[in-house]
Amino acid sequence: HVQLVESGGGSVQAGGSLSLSCRTSGFKYGNEACVAWFRQAPVKEREGITAIHTDTGEAYYDESVLGRFSLSQDKRASTVFLQIDNLGSKDTAEYYCAAYLYWNCMRVVRARGVLDSDFNYWGQGTQVTVS
Repeated sequence: HVQLVESGGGSVQAGGSLSLSCRTSGFKYGNEACVAWFRQAPVKEREGITAIHTDTGEAYYDESVLGRFSLSQDKRASTVFLQIDNLGSKDTAEYYCAAYLYWNCMRVVRARGVLDSDFNYWGQGTQVTVS
């Protein structure tokens, strides 16, 4: 069955950087699927911030994180990485990765953004705290 496991969260000083990992299993990574990152800050709704197509490597970024967030992947390890630079207090949140197993997932993401209703499988989350 499909599983996603996030890691790499922690406490970081403002201005610093952090790299989160999302290790996936249970589906053919590199086939037609998208893996996205969401975050949920205290007393706020969960928001989708970025996604990558596991076959083409095409990445999508919400405009709120452009320039500071960077996605990459290791297909052999079925893992997606999220690099966050110049962290600020607004980045304090629980970060989740999720998978959308649909061949044309990136077309949907480009049209609608990263919506949690489109993503079928979720990790348990990893906390990032910026002080």
